Formats: sequence, C-alpha cells, structure tokens
Amino acid sequence: MPRQPLRSSPLWALLLLAAPLTAGAQDAVEGPRVILASVPFTVAVSGAEDISSLVEVRDAGGTLLGSGPVGAGDVREFRGISIDSREALPIEVRVGDAVHEISVPFAPAWFSILPPLVAIVLALIFKEVITALLAGIWLGALVVAGYNPVQATWRLVDQYVVPALGDTDAGHTQIVIFSMLLGGMVGIISRNGGTMGVVRAVAPLARNRRRGKVATALAGLAIFFDDYANTLVVGNTMRPITDRLKVSREKLAYLVDSTAAPVAALVPVSTWVGYEVSLIGGGLSAAAGEATGADAGFLAGLSPYTVFIESIPYLFYPLLALSFVFMTSIMNRDFGPMARAEARAAAGKGLHREGAMLATDTAKSFVDAKEGAPHRWWNAGIPVLTVVLVVLGGLYTSGSAAAGPDADLKDIFGAADPFNTLLWGSLAGCLVAAVLSIGQRLLTVHECVDAWIGGVKAMMIAMVILTLAWSLGAVTKDVGTAAYLAELLTGNLPLNLLPAAVFVTAGAMAFATGTSWTTMAILIPLVIPLTVSLAGGSGFADGSHYGILLGSTSAVLAGAIWGDHCSPISDTTVLSSTAAACDHVDHVRTQLPYAMLVGGVGLALGSVGTALGLPTWIALLAGVAVLAVCLRVLGTPVAEVETAETGA
Repeated sequence: MPRQPLRSSPLWALLLLAAPLTAGAQDAVEGPRVILASVPFTVAVSGAEDISSLVEVRDAGGTLLGSGPVGAGDVREFRGISIDSREALPIEVRVGDAVHEISVPFAPAWFSILPPLVAIVLALIFKEVITALLAGIWLGALVVAGYNPVQATWRLVDQYVVPALGDTDAGHTQIVIFSMLLGGMVGIISRNGGTMGVVRAVAPLARNRRRGKVATALAGLAIFFDDYANTLVVGNTMRPITDRLKVSREKLAYLVDSTAAPVAALVPVSTWVGYEVSLIGGGLSAAAGEATGADAGFLAGLSPYTVFIESIPYLFYPLLALSFVFMTSIMNRDFGPMARAEARAAAGKGLHREGAMLATDTAKSFVDAKEGAPHRWWNAGIPVLTVVLVVLGGLYTSGSAAAGPDADLKDIFGAADPFNTLLWGSLAGCLVAAVLSIGQRLLTVHECVDAWIGGVKAMMIAMVILTLAWSLGAVTKDVGTAAYLAELLTGNLPLNLLPAAVFVTAGAMAFATGTSWTTMAILIPLVIPLTVSLAGGSGFADGSHYGILLGSTSAVLAGAIWGDHCSPISDTTVLSSTAAACDHVDHVRTQLPYAMLVGGVGLALGSVGTALGLPTWIALLAGVAVLAVCLRVLGTPVAEVETAETGA
C-alpha cells in the first residue's frame, strides 16, 4: 500500500503520465507508456519559457483530439483523450510550430488486468510468490517494451525493480530500512532474553489460545497511529506468545493484518487522516461545480474533516473486519483453510505447514536467548516502547513544523512525515536495545552486532517480495490497470447503487494494484463529483442525498482496504506475513475467505442497505449478527491449549 500521495489530482494524469516522449528546445510533451483501446489518457505539454503557444493533439488520421493554448512556462494537461485502434497512432502534438509524435505500444483495454491477475493466480496455485510476481512484472514490461521479450527482461530490472526499491518519494526505501532496523532490534532483544521475559510476563494473562488471540487484537487497537508500525511491532512482539500457545502463524498474520489498516483508517488522529481529508477536500471542490443553487454553496462550504468524521459510520468493511477479528478470537472458531491451519497448530503438528517458505527466517540461533541470559521483560518492553514513543513524538514534531503553531492535533498528524518518523523510531529502538544489553553485560558489542545482523537477514525474503510487489504496482500504473477499472465505474448508474458499485470497484482496483492509498487518490476525486452529478446537483443541502454522498465516499476507503486485505501483492499483506513469520501465500489463502465474507456482508447490508434507507447503526448491528451466525454455522471450534504460567 504505497502511501505517498500522487502529485496531481486529475485522474488520468495520475495514472498514465510518464517520462517525456519527445522534447524540443523550448517545450516538452509527456504521454503514457502504453495506450489502451478506448481508455482515456492524458497528454501534458510544457510551454516554452518566453511565449504562449497553441496546442493541437491529433491522431494519425488527422482527427482533432484536443486543443488549447499553453502559457509561457506553464504545463497544460489535455485529459480524456482516447483512441480505438492501433491505426490511430502515432499521436501528433503540435505546439506552435513544433511537432511532436507520441508513438507508444497499443493494447486492448482488458490486457491491463492481466499482469496482476497472472501474478495472483500463479501465487495461489503454486504457493510460490516470488516467481509469480516476476511473471506478472515481465508480462507488463513486455507491452511497455513494444512486445520485445528480450527488452522486457531488461526493463523488468532497470525500469521496475531498481526504481521501486529506490523510490524515496513513495517511501519505499524508508519502509525497507524501517523493516530491517526493526528486524535487527528483534534480533537483539531475542538474544538478550527480553523476548522470553515478555512471554513469561504475559503468561498469567494469556494462558490459553483465546486469551492470546484477544491480547493480540487489543495490541493492534493500541497502536492506532500508523498501519506499518502497527503491523511490524504487534506481530514481532506477540509472535513468541502466540507460538507458545500454539496459535498458527496464519492466524497471527490475520490478526495483525485485519487490525492494522482498519484501525488507522478509522481513528481521526493517524497518519491516514490528513491524506484522506485532503482527497475529500479536492473532491468537494470539484463537486461544488456540479451542484446547483443552494447545494453548490453547501458543498463548497463543507469541511472535508467533517465529511470524514461523518463518513466513519459508513466504513462498514473496516468496522466489521475488526468485529470479526474479536469474534473469531473470543468464540475460538474458524472455518476454511484457517480452521485447518489452527487445527494443525493446536495438535502440535507445526505452527506453519510443512514446506512453507516463511517470510521471516526464525530458524536461526540468533532468535534464541543467549545461554545464561536472564529473562527480563523490560529488555524487550523498553525498546518496543521506545519505538512507539519516538514515532509518536516524531509525528507530532514534524507535523507541528509543517502545519504551523496554531494547528490542532488532527492537522498536525495529517501534515506529519510518517516515513522519516518510522526510521527514527526503529533506529532508536535498536540503540536502546543495544545499550540495555551491553549495560547489563548480557551481550558484548560483538554479540549485539551479530544479533542485529541476524535480525536484518531474517527480513530479506520479505523485502524481496515487497520490492517485487511494488514493481508490479508500477507495471499496473504503466499499463493502465486502474484507469481501465475506473473507466468501468463512470457509466450510467442508479444513484442508490453507486456506493455498492464504488465499493466493488475500489476493492478490485486495490486487489489488482496492491495499494489502497493510490486507489483512494484515484477514486475519491472522481466519486464525489460523480455522486453529485448523478443526483442532478441537488438534494445535498436538505439532506436527502447527503447520506449517499457519505456512503460513496466511505465506500472508496472501505473498498480500498478490502481489496488490500485480499491482495497478495499488497505491501501491508506482505508486512503482516513478515511480522508473523508466515508463508506469504498461506497468509493470503487463509485470510481471503474471511475478507470475502466480511466484505460481502458489508456490501449487502452496508453499501446497498443504507443506500435504500437502512440506518447505519442497524446495518452495523445486523452485519455483526450475520457474521456471528456465519461463524457459528460454518466455523469449527479449535482445541484449547492451556499453559502453565512459567512454562513454554
């Protein structure tokens, strides 16, 4: 879920803008890497520094596709351009007296969904995610490279993998370093006996599987300010405890994954809120132009933050997903592949399936406490608390500097730099863990370094998967996957069905691209004005259509998280597998039925129900009741494993 906001609000510019294709001395033209049949794309023209120019965009047959002036030194985007066949290429862009040609590969629109679809299907069939991701990336690169298989192979590395790993603007590099630093910290606190100390300290509170799972879910609620920090801190902290209670790694990954993004999206003070509010603000500005009379003024005067707060009751998938996490934990029931995984673990036949490729290597000696080291819980608790406090402090400090002295807390968190603060927190945790270990003479400096390196090495498989997932995300952008899916949404729809259609489209987009943040960036500026347009520009000031607006807006957020939970190429899904030391494909296979059930209930009772007049609180209560009945009927109880307070 790469979380850097895209830099331009127009839909097609966000998706298809690429490097300059042809440039003159005084002006430049930018276009897509691939053109899809009948899917709109953008041509961006940079004007000369000293003179305004008239721009004309024509296809190969001379048909005018767009025209208008571009000011001196300005950039003008010609959006909504589309062609139906390869014969329309090359696109000719005349800027004053200069002529530029856009000649890029052409593909049918449906091809854009093949790269992510191939990767997902291969991963689920063969239970091997790295090869599956490489296949998906190569297939997309094949089109970008003009259907040249040799060039596609080279582009896979130099155009996708390397830029994905080195993308600091999107926070990719920071996330890798944060994950590896946190892995190094875990290596140190494991060797100094701190991890075993936490296990023994928690033993009186989590003496059976039910309590252990509930404790994990509560820990997920506690770290509400960032989903990345939530995933890695909770997973790494609780894994030794759930291992001792014979909770399967698949179940731990589900608990971690299904609390991280839903909590961060729901809490008004988190790294998500500023991003979501900014997108809503842009959508409302565009929507005001679609409205008429008093409704135009009403929409223009709406506070984006107020809309976000009022949309929270409509976030059916995140709310029901959190409810289902506690249901499965308290009722101690599971169904489908998760039930089989839990039965295997409870029977002592393995915390993970035989032959699993764990995203984190926990088989090495560095994860075991050094012989003779005392098991003191604070040697793990203090470094973990340091990470949390430094991240929170960093968010407040960086947000205050950006938002100004008079900003309130939600604006401060919205303006904060989440990626750098995660780096500060993980580094601080490493340093504190090392100081505690050396200061108490539990480890020498050399042993600390060895334990830290061992912890970093344990993260390597996950970092490879994460980099390839980001690379596939870049491929889907270049081949226009999200553009094609978004185009399907813009047809004529009954207003009452719009929230449901938006939820499904957002879910499909996040599933195919592996990113909820980009899905939100694409759809929110589109959906809010679309809702107003379908309503005829009226009915918002008097409240008759305002609920549909809230439902459609929240459907983007909820659908994005739903698709993210289902997708094996999502970065938070990868990080959940990493934190739980679970086989990544096994995590996806076991979580998918749960996400589909919760998503289906939220869609039927929430998106459709409330659009037809059902109050939100009734929809939520009914959704919880339906999920409880489904779990009771479909689920099977898992044998409890009681443990002694001091035993492992």
